Amino acid sequence: MLPIDRLDSLKARFSEVEEMLCQPDVASDPKRMTTLNRERSDLLEVVEVYDRYREVGAQLADDKEALSDPELREMVEEEIPVLEAQLDELEKQLEVLLLPSDPNDARNTVLEIRAGTGGEEAALFAADLFRMYTRYADKIGWKVEVLSTSEASAGGYKEIIALVTGTKVYSQLRFEGGVHRVQRVPATESQGRIHTSTATVAVMPEAEEVDVELDENDLEIQATGAGGPGGQHVNTTNSAVIVKHVPSGIQVRCQDERSQHKNKARALQILRAKLLEREIEAAAASEAAERRGMVGSGERSEKIRTYNYPQNRVTDHRLGLTLHKLDQVVEGDLDELLTALRTDFQATLLERESA
Repeated sequence: MLPIDRLDSLKARFSEVEEMLCQPDVASDPKRMTTLNRERSDLLEVVEVYDRYREVGAQLADDKEALSDPELREMVEEEIPVLEAQLDELEKQLEVLLLPSDPNDARNTVLEIRAGTGGEEAALFAADLFRMYTRYADKIGWKVEVLSTSEASAGGYKEIIALVTGTKVYSQLRFEGGVHRVQRVPATESQGRIHTSTATVAVMPEAEEVDVELDENDLEIQATGAGGPGGQHVNTTNSAVIVKHVPSGIQVRCQDERSQHKNKARALQILRAKLLEREIEAAAASEAAERRGMVGSGERSEKIRTYNYPQNRVTDHRLGLTLHKLDQVVEGDLDELLTALRTDFQATLLERESA
């Protein structure tokens, strides 16, 4: 049975938030506007599905009453099974939507990909992963903005950090964090031997200034010359910026922009995301065992997926799911993998809620 009282309460709160967003005192308060807009976004889908559930339920009740009318009986007998199926599907959707949600699910995401073990091949694999996520983002209408890169001398990336913006980006990509492994014959391999390399992916919800306040006294900011692979594209001015957050020890370097001001802004943006991620990990530490039981811990040290090129195979180790369409996956066809991860996560939450 659906908790109708709770659904009515959420619908009432949605109306209240919409009214508040129209008030002048709220419009003049950016922090409050951000908070209320985020709450509205979180409530919107469940309210829309609940409205549809009530409409279908009312129509079904009318049809059942109409069964006693000889003139309408034949028509409603055909409609009733269709409406009952719709109502059942809407009820399942609401059960999932009412599950405890991550408050960061609707946020944009800072995506960080680093080459791991494997030298030059690992850097090339990091570039392939970035291209895969970019293709997926293009397909569903997200925007990808590169914030920082560190290119490898033979191609690929030692590290690349990008901001991915769009609808519910974090909820879609949140399970991509971890170690990705590739098995293939490198272009430089003359003997045709398969090499294994890795790259690490971090998925961090974008942090806004209202989420993570940075104390200038905690920051060490240094301007330096930018560097590039093989001496190419080197910016000889001191436009590169290194920002260190002293309390945490986190250090961020940005050099892609020619403007020192822009590089500083990007470095602070990345720093906020890293600090927010640290807060999230700390808050979830007590639930680490539960998280591992759902879809792996998501820790960066954990191998989550293998891409085997000779067999055109991709395997997600958390689900034991193997797909023989690696050629499509690396072109951005991630729907089956991401849907399976979300479904498994939701199923585990439903079991826990019912228990």
